[in-house]
Amino acid sequence: MDTKMNVDDIKIGGMSCASCAKAVERAVKKLDSSVQASVNMATEKLSISYDKEKVKNEDIEKAIEKAGFSVIKEVENKEVIIPIGGMTCASCVKAVERAVKKLDGIENVQVNLATEKALVSYEAGKVKLYEIKNAIEKAGFKVLEMEKKQSVDEDKLRKEKEMKTLFNKFVVSAIFAVPLFYIAMGNMLPKPIGPLPLPKIIDPNINPLNFALTQLFLTIPIVIAGNKFFSKGVKSMIAKAPTMDSLITIGSSAALIYSLYSLYLITQGDTMAVHHMYFESAGVIITLVLLGKYFESRAKGKTGEAIKKLMGLSPKTAIIVKDDKEIEIPIEEVEVGDIIIVKPGSKIPVDGTVIEGHTSVDESMLTGESMPVEKNIGSSVVGASINKNGTIKFKAEKVGSDTAISQIIKLVEDAQGSKAPIAKLADIIAGYFVPVVVCIAIVSGLAWFISGKDVVFSLTVFIAVLVIACPCALGLATPTAIMVGTGKGAENGILIKGGEALETTHKINTIVFDKTGTITEGKPVVTDIITSNNITEDELLKIAASAEKSSEHPLGEAIVRNCEEKNLGFYKVDKFMALPGHGIEVIIDNKDVLLGNIKLMRDKNIHIENLDLESDKLAGEGKTPMYIAIDGKVAGIIAVADIVKENSARAIKKLHDMGIEVAMITGDNEKTAKAIACQVGIDRVLAEVLPQDKSSEVKKLQEENKFVAMVGDGINDAPALAQADIGIAIGSGTDVAMESADIVLMRSDLLDVPTAIRLSKATMTNIKENLFWAFGYNVIGIPVAAGVLYLFGGPLLNPVIAALAMAFSSTSVLLNALRLKRFKVEK
Repeated sequence: MDTKMNVDDIKIGGMSCASCAKAVERAVKKLDSSVQASVNMATEKLSISYDKEKVKNEDIEKAIEKAGFSVIKEVENKEVIIPIGGMTCASCVKAVERAVKKLDGIENVQVNLATEKALVSYEAGKVKLYEIKNAIEKAGFKVLEMEKKQSVDEDKLRKEKEMKTLFNKFVVSAIFAVPLFYIAMGNMLPKPIGPLPLPKIIDPNINPLNFALTQLFLTIPIVIAGNKFFSKGVKSMIAKAPTMDSLITIGSSAALIYSLYSLYLITQGDTMAVHHMYFESAGVIITLVLLGKYFESRAKGKTGEAIKKLMGLSPKTAIIVKDDKEIEIPIEEVEVGDIIIVKPGSKIPVDGTVIEGHTSVDESMLTGESMPVEKNIGSSVVGASINKNGTIKFKAEKVGSDTAISQIIKLVEDAQGSKAPIAKLADIIAGYFVPVVVCIAIVSGLAWFISGKDVVFSLTVFIAVLVIACPCALGLATPTAIMVGTGKGAENGILIKGGEALETTHKINTIVFDKTGTITEGKPVVTDIITSNNITEDELLKIAASAEKSSEHPLGEAIVRNCEEKNLGFYKVDKFMALPGHGIEVIIDNKDVLLGNIKLMRDKNIHIENLDLESDKLAGEGKTPMYIAIDGKVAGIIAVADIVKENSARAIKKLHDMGIEVAMITGDNEKTAKAIACQVGIDRVLAEVLPQDKSSEVKKLQEENKFVAMVGDGINDAPALAQADIGIAIGSGTDVAMESADIVLMRSDLLDVPTAIRLSKATMTNIKENLFWAFGYNVIGIPVAAGVLYLFGGPLLNPVIAALAMAFSSTSVLLNALRLKRFKVEK
C-alpha cells in the first residue's frame, strides 16, 4: 500500500436514505482525485481512503458538514468521578490535584470541595485507575466507593436517544395532526363516516378565515417537530446533492406556500380560496414520515443485535495480582504481562496462558461446543469464556482489541460495513433517483395544468410524486440483509468476512477439502497392533514406544502417546539411529530393534512371514503400518492413522444433496488418500500434492469453469485459500490460514460448510426480495402518484396516502431483512 494513503472509517450522523449516502460520497470525493469513498447506510459509516499529503482530516469533516450531515466522534479518553474523604480546605483540593497531575496520561483534574469529588480525565493506555487512587491516598486522603461514568456502548445509547427523540416528535406532531385532519377533511368524508360536524366558529362556510387560521396554528408545531427534514433538505440542495429530505422539503413547502397564499386570498375577501388549502397535507405528511423514521430506527437497531450480543459477552473488570495483592481494575486497563486470577463462575477477561491451577472452561461463546474444556498449566484461555469450577492464574498475552472476542467483533463489524457487488446497482440508481423524481414531479404537475386542470389538481400531483418516491428502501435493501446475515453466522460460529463473500458463497459448485486437520483430526493415533512370534501387544507397544521416544516423527509420537495412556512405562534405549526414508534402529537390553516401513525390512533381509497381507489390508483402510523386528525376526505391526472427524461424512453428504462436487487434496500417497475418500464419500482425490502446489490444483479446477471453495487449516493451505473463489478456514487452524480465508468456521465443524452456503443463499434471496420490493414500489407508486390511474377513470392519489405508503416501504424492507433471524442451523 502507498504510505501516503490513509484509510479511515468515519461515523456519519443525519443520513436517512440512499441518496444521503451518495451525497456524502460525492461531497468527500470533490476534495481530491485520490479520495475513494463508500458509505454503508445500515452501519452509518463512511469508509474513505485518501492521500494524507493532499487531504486533511478537517477538510473531510467540513465537507461532510457542508453537505448537511454530522461526524460522530468516538470518545477516546476516559472520565471518572472519584469521591474523596478527608479534604477540609482549598489547600487539600490543590494537594489532590497536584498529586494526580503528576501521573503521565492525566488530561485534566477538577476537585470540588463542596461535593468532595474529583473529576479526572485520563488516557487509559498511559495510566490506570488504581494508580490514580494510589496517588490520592499517598497524598494523605481516602478514596471512597467510586462511581464511574458509563462510556460503554456509546453507539447504542446514541441510537436509543435518536429513537426516543423521533418518537417524541411523532407524538407531538400527531397531537396536532389529528385535529388538523379532522378540521380540514372531516366535512369531505363520505357517508356513513362523514361529513363530520364543526363548530360554527371554524365552519368554512360561516367563518372561512377562522377555519384557515386554525389550520395554520395547528400546522406550525408539526413543522417545528419536523424541522430537521427542512434544514437537512435545504442543505443538501445547496450542496447539489438532493436527498429524501429534499423531496419532503419541496413537497411540504409547496403545500404550505400555496396554503398561505390561499389564506392571503381569504383575508382579501376571496372566500372560495378556503377550498384550496393544503395545510393538512403538509402536517400529516410530516407526521407520517416521522412515524416511518421511528419504525425504521427501531428495525435498524435490531439488525445490529449480533454485535451487541458479542460485545455483551466480555466482562467489565479483571482481578490482577500485584505485589501479592488482588486488585480489581476495568478490563480496558489490563496490560500484556499482567497476572490475572479468575475464580469459579467468573468470566475470563482477556486471552492468555495458565500459570497456576487447573479448571474446566466453557468456551461455547467462541466455538459453539457445549462441553467444557479442561485447562492446566500451559493451556491457553480466551477472553469472555466462563471458568467453571477451579481457581486459576494466567498471564495476559492479548488484551484490548487483540483478544479473540475483539477480533471476532471487528471481523463481524467489517463484514457488516462492507458492500456486496449487488449493492452497486442500487447505489447507481439511488445517485440519480432524487433529481429524476423532482423532474417527474414538475413535468407531471405542468402536464396536468397545461391539459386544463386547475392549480390545486396539479399541485396535488406534484406533491404526491415527491412524497411517494422513497430512496430509503433502495439504500437499506442490501446492507440490512448483510448485517443480519453476517450476524446470524457469527451467532453460530460462522464468521463471514464481507458482503462479497456472503453474496458469492451460494454460487459454489465444487469444494476442495484439505485432508489433514480438516477431514481428519490432524492428530495420528494407534489403531491396530498385530503381533508375531509369541510377543504380547503391550510388550510390542512398549518396545516400539521406547524406540520412538527419541524420534520426532508424528507417527512415532502417536505410539509414544498410546504407551503413556496405557501406563506401560519405557525401556532404556542404549543406542538410537535414524534411517531416513526407512525408519529407526535402536538397542534395548542388548536387543537390536528395527521399526519402520517395508523397505527397511527388505534392506535388512527380514522375513515378514504372512504380515504383508495384513499390511495391505491396513493400508487399504487409510492406515500407515509400521513393522517392528527384534534381533532379525519380525515381531509385529503397529498401525497408525489420522482418524476421520466425526461429522466429515455427514457434511459431505449434505454437500452432495446440494449438488456440490467434493474433492480432497493431500500430500499422502494415492492409496491412503483413496481409502480416506472412500470412508467419507469424496468424489475426486488429488493425492501426492506438494504444499506449494495446492493453489495451482485449485486453479486447474477453476479453469474447468468451476466455482471453487477451498477448506483448510494450515499455513500451507493459505495460498490455496487465497486462490479459491471462496476460502474457508477451520477455526482451530493457524492465524495465517484464517487471515487468507473469506469465511472462518470457529467450531472447526465441517457441518458448518453447508450451513454457510445455505446462509448465503437465504441472504441473497432476502436481498433480491428487498430490491424487488424497493424497485417495484417506486415503479408502481410514482406513475400512480403522477395520475396514470386518473387518466383511465381511476382515483387521484392523495399526498397523505402517498406519505403512508412511503413510510411503509422502507419499514417493510427492514422487517423482511429481520426475517433472516429465523434462519435455522441444521445438524
